[in-house]
Amino acid sequence: MVEPAPPSPQAAADVVAQWAHTIRTTAAQGGRLAIRGGGSKAFYGEPLGGELPVLDTRALSGVVLYEPTELVVRAFGGTPLAALENLLHAHGQCLPFEPPHFGPEATVGGMVAAGLAGPARMAAGGVRDYVLGVRLLNGRGEDLYFGGEVMKNVAGYDVSRALAGSLGALGVIVEVALKVLPRAAGECTLRLPLPLPEALHRLACWRAQPRPLNANAWLPDDGGVLWLRLRGAQAAVDAARQQLLAELPGGASADPDEAQALWQGLREHTHPWLATPPSPAHGLWRLVVPPTTPAWPSWPNTLVEWMGAQRWVWAPLADGADLRALAQQAGGHATLFRPPAQTPDAAPRFSAPEAALAALQQRVRAAFDPQQVFAHRLRLA
Repeated sequence: MVEPAPPSPQAAADVVAQWAHTIRTTAAQGGRLAIRGGGSKAFYGEPLGGELPVLDTRALSGVVLYEPTELVVRAFGGTPLAALENLLHAHGQCLPFEPPHFGPEATVGGMVAAGLAGPARMAAGGVRDYVLGVRLLNGRGEDLYFGGEVMKNVAGYDVSRALAGSLGALGVIVEVALKVLPRAAGECTLRLPLPLPEALHRLACWRAQPRPLNANAWLPDDGGVLWLRLRGAQAAVDAARQQLLAELPGGASADPDEAQALWQGLREHTHPWLATPPSPAHGLWRLVVPPTTPAWPSWPNTLVEWMGAQRWVWAPLADGADLRALAQQAGGHATLFRPPAQTPDAAPRFSAPEAALAALQQRVRAAFDPQQVFAHRLRLA
């Protein structure tokens, strides 16, 4: 995908002015708007509740500023995510949190609004860790700037990073400045046959050691296999590979093409385990818990990522309460990530926030969108 050229300053200003007018008019009429980019993550979060007028962020697309030597890029929210990543790749750089696309139409603004990260999340950090600044249209149609293009520009409330995962609740992301990093020189993936309890134990031990662990995935196939990606300086990767294979003689280095397909499939949910529900009545549940949480005997068919912190389970809606309770008891939470095909709108996606957090979310939303113009996919109560 070719890097999209940004519009002229006047053309961009005209689009923003039109958006602001639409927001103010909608607020005055007591209406609501749905913010939409490519729509590749429209399945994620609470249903919007009916057909609504759409504010399409793709009307503003392009990279506004890219300074490879400064590791900073600034782009309009409607910029295709694939185009941005291709530009970074051409300069030997990347978004290290591996944001999922879930389709070719994914945008930079949608990436921030969804706040989702891929297999490298535990090692590299999440979306919010790389957001330096944003330009936002709030529910009053005001054109606001937060943060900047360097880490030290953040002062007071860090609104820029609060937008990561906000799912449209606070406003339209017009522009976003991101920190990027050089691509690692060395990479290797190991295939280690291990049952889940032993895999979790070893991950906990390895996490405390100075090894270039970048991503992991435990799959229940063939009695259990732990896939471990090493990434960093070539010498460090080579040394870690030798040490780990000596520690686990049954393991082996994976073919690079096989490894690339695995991590891409996990990132984009095209891997057969994530893409194929057991039945149309099953939904895909995402449980985020402390990494040291033991394996669950009642859910043996679980895909585990993020050093044990992210666990995927296929289950019908009737099991949702049990899954939420299981995650809460462990100190985490459960999300209905993809609803069942049979009843897509029959259950809340997110666990209800605690009262104090819900009150804080409501106050923040009221400050940005007092008329509740923006339809969003969060659960605020």
